[in-house]
Amino acid sequence: MNIKNNHLVIMAGGVGSRFWPMSTPDYPKQFIDVLGCGRTLIQLTADRFQGICPPENIWVVTSEKYADTVKEQLPDIADDHILREPCRRNTAPCIAYVSWKIKARNPKANMVVTPSDHIVMNIAEFQRVINSAMKFTADSDAILTLGMKPTRPETGYGYIEADLSVPSTANKEVFRVYSFKEKPDLETARRYIQKNNFFWNAGIFVWNVNTVVNALRVYQPAISKVFERLLPYYYTDKEQELINQNFPLCENISVDYAIMEKADEIFVLPASFGWSDLGTWGSLHENLPKDAHNNTQIGENIKLYETRNCVIHTTQEKRVVVQGLDGYIVAEKNDTLLICRLSEEQRIKEFSAE
Repeated sequence: MNIKNNHLVIMAGGVGSRFWPMSTPDYPKQFIDVLGCGRTLIQLTADRFQGICPPENIWVVTSEKYADTVKEQLPDIADDHILREPCRRNTAPCIAYVSWKIKARNPKANMVVTPSDHIVMNIAEFQRVINSAMKFTADSDAILTLGMKPTRPETGYGYIEADLSVPSTANKEVFRVYSFKEKPDLETARRYIQKNNFFWNAGIFVWNVNTVVNALRVYQPAISKVFERLLPYYYTDKEQELINQNFPLCENISVDYAIMEKADEIFVLPASFGWSDLGTWGSLHENLPKDAHNNTQIGENIKLYETRNCVIHTTQEKRVVVQGLDGYIVAEKNDTLLICRLSEEQRIKEFSAE
């Protein structure tokens, strides 16, 4: 496998509405130091691919309004590797655009596509798994996704049902996908994790550029035509104008529906490297260190009294004192303070809209 052909695509167009008020549509969570470690989520995403993909092969697909923030936080990325979407159209058009653009310059490219706002605790194991996956796809027409070994009956993730009876001859860690499952209710999730062949769908895809382009041509001809037509204009001063005109014509569809649930040659590599999609305050609480009373604290000067099972995220306040809370989110950003029961966090979208 030639590392020069390895390309990393970071999808960074999300608005992170469930992390309000820390995350807002103007400045969503992928650009925030959510973990209090000095690096934002998109920076941590790029960091963990060091040694796997050369810096000049990193791409970010994002909204027009976040392009300057991407450049600020990932200054080594070339301007023409920050793809600006004029509107939100889900993951299939986003992946189609970047795939045709990469193929125009490097038809031997081998790609890994990842969200920008997930966390990984065991970086060494993550890198081993990604290398193994990219070796598998470099010379095959397989579409590969990573499946996370579940640690609890989670209802917030989709699941991948794998056929574990026979591993791939090319890579003993890789198995065929039997089916994709929508986010389940609790009873169904419990049933899934009692079996050993159900994995969380992490939304991380590995394939070579010809495989994904061919799959899009077969299963999404309308989307394919849009980006195929623009081949003469990639890397020119006409590209953005034509993308602005044509991108909105694409169907709003995820890559799961567009390709994964239709194609035949779909494989999964089951893995375990401390992954979370960090979708909610509850998942942040779950994944970060906690004190003796099960509180997660991110901020400079926080004092807690008779407080347990809380997540406190107050990075802009000089001093925060909390007394007597159990199972709450206390989060502050830019003159907005949220105090909300963790058990009611699904209502945060409703609160932020008022």
